[in-house]
Amino acid sequence: MAAPPEDDAPPAYGAPARSVAIHHVRASLRGAQRHGVDITPLLERAAIPPRLLEVPLARVSPRQFARLTKAVWQALDDELQGLGPQPLKVGTFAMMCHAVVHCSPDLRTALDRSSAFYRLFPGGPQFRLEEKPAEETHEARVVFDLTAFEDPDHYLAESATVVAHRVASWLIRRRIGLTRVELSYPAPGHALEYDLLYGAPCSFRAPRTALVFDRSVLDRPVLQDEAGLHAFLRRAPGDVLARLDYGSTAAAQVRRLLGQSLPDRMPDPQDVAARLAVSAQTLRRRLAAEGTSFQQIRDQLRRDVAIAALATGTVSIEDISRQLGFSEPSAFHRAFKRWTGSAPRSYQPGG
Repeated sequence: MAAPPEDDAPPAYGAPARSVAIHHVRASLRGAQRHGVDITPLLERAAIPPRLLEVPLARVSPRQFARLTKAVWQALDDELQGLGPQPLKVGTFAMMCHAVVHCSPDLRTALDRSSAFYRLFPGGPQFRLEEKPAEETHEARVVFDLTAFEDPDHYLAESATVVAHRVASWLIRRRIGLTRVELSYPAPGHALEYDLLYGAPCSFRAPRTALVFDRSVLDRPVLQDEAGLHAFLRRAPGDVLARLDYGSTAAAQVRRLLGQSLPDRMPDPQDVAARLAVSAQTLRRRLAAEGTSFQQIRDQLRRDVAIAALATGTVSIEDISRQLGFSEPSAFHRAFKRWTGSAPRSYQPGG
């Protein structure tokens, strides 16, 4: 899963990008450490302060995580980041995409061909499309066999399933709604992150790892072309690994509206409810049913925006504090430390 370096221009301030838990940062480095690679330069290339690895609540921006992923690929020449039985040379994912985009009339064919492509590489991720007769079920599955991987953090299992879902959705230019995700391991300590990964219910200790979705999606045509593929690969792995907000939930709608308000004043619950054409009470009830609240969404958004802004090193703490609606920098300091376990300065380059 490789591509030329992405544009390094800083992201627009206030973009509501989901931050990445430090667990995933540590897991992504495990293969490099196993192969004796000094991880300090890798973290430096991603502008991730090494001390954050020891802070349980720490998070990084998606941009930092994408840069770290590319740094590990390049250091090991391995798209499996040192966690597979054999290296999967950088460029393999790009070749798979070329093979699939130009020769697949529909998603069913694309999934079958990508599966056949990776079977050419014994050390690569193995998966297959499973369909039962239509009269038996309306569901289809992409089933993964990851038994050959040394994956104590379940990082490759998460990556393989997320990448398969993102690429399949990209091919048909439509997000594929997952019915559920079946995972063959116990719920990990970071299981709360899985809603950000999949946007679907997850069942653990399943007989096998699989993505489950409506089989009708398989008939949809592949709509991508050479130009779209070039742009997709140029932005990889950011677009592929990004934690997506699924717009169908009340929480995602609230987060999007709050993010669009930055850097101006964030609307209050009544304003957001009015924009969604519901009462404040109805919005509160819908958020509670999804296990969250307006305050929690606002804090998560402000945390993620602050992390991304601090990592650029171009925005002062005072400016971030003001843009996020804090009355004074000291209030922002207290909130940020509560969110991440560290002071804002520790997230700045050289801080």
